[in-house]
Amino acid sequence: MKFSWAKTWAGLLLTTTALSAGTAAMAQQKTMFVAGYGGSYEQTMRKEVIPLFEKQANVKIEYVAGNSTDTLAKLQAQKGNQQIDVAIVDDGPAYQAVALGFCGTLTDGPVYKDVAPVMKFKSNKGVGLGLVATGLFYNTKVFAENKWPAPTSWNDLKSKAYGKKIVTPPINNTYGLHALIAMAQIGGGGEANIEPGFKTFKEEINPNIIAYEPSPAKMTELFQNGQAVMGVWGSGRVKAFADTGFPVAFVYPKEGSFALGVAACPIEGAKNPAEANAFIQFMLSPAIQKVMAIGAGFGPANTTVTLTTDEQKGLPYGEDVKKLKAVDWDIANAKREEWTRRWNREVER
Repeated sequence: MKFSWAKTWAGLLLTTTALSAGTAAMAQQKTMFVAGYGGSYEQTMRKEVIPLFEKQANVKIEYVAGNSTDTLAKLQAQKGNQQIDVAIVDDGPAYQAVALGFCGTLTDGPVYKDVAPVMKFKSNKGVGLGLVATGLFYNTKVFAENKWPAPTSWNDLKSKAYGKKIVTPPINNTYGLHALIAMAQIGGGGEANIEPGFKTFKEEINPNIIAYEPSPAKMTELFQNGQAVMGVWGSGRVKAFADTGFPVAFVYPKEGSFALGVAACPIEGAKNPAEANAFIQFMLSPAIQKVMAIGAGFGPANTTVTLTTDEQKGLPYGEDVKKLKAVDWDIANAKREEWTRRWNREVER
């Protein structure tokens, strides 16, 4: 039987009040909306996390799955009448949400003293919940059968050896944006000069791409049916895929992987601010941090969390974290809309 940290934690969390809540209390039960990722993240949240918080706080959580740009678009569409209580998004869109005034101030809680400084927002309107790395991944079985060496560089995306069997998310997804910036840096540019990245994708990488795929489910499907054998993705996604038994491995490119922080913020003007803040603190508790590390592949934001050697596999943890590169989001966010329009016009046609 698989050991469940979440079930162990449940015994610690359920208070006498929550356990004895009667029909009258249930009639007053609030519903809060949490927007976050789909795929393996959503599965872990629904199975291991949300039921525990619902019992602890006597609330009903509706989980709204979507990528970060989808969630940001929902916040913009609901401006003045916010339905979402907590948004869980990539770090770049999280800073956008703060700048646009969508995030409320975090309430104090003892757990924040244990959160790594790099995970904290200066505005105190958001906080990092964990960390993944963006790099390459590949089908180890197919590579071995073809006697291809494992990929080691972002430049391997240019290789004609694999045929048209490379997949990467589009740049409205942070993984895809990281790949664009990586190619810009290799070409002598970067966030402030993205031109080399576009040139490389258009001229050298595009002919090798089977799809620019934003959906985690479709990404794994492309690998499972043999249409893709290599691509760009996050370490957490790859870990979850590998945990299913599929022969896939993550690669930290020699030029450097990018850090992708997953962040949460309570939404300003939403209906359940107290519950939203309690949920974010719950997500940062040591036991739930461990659940998300093992189940969704996120390196912990809480510095008190320790993982065994086996639990660390596939996660940015310890020394691997020190090797990760950060995006200059001040530049990238200011240009992202322009880059996305150009990407749709010139690359993903």
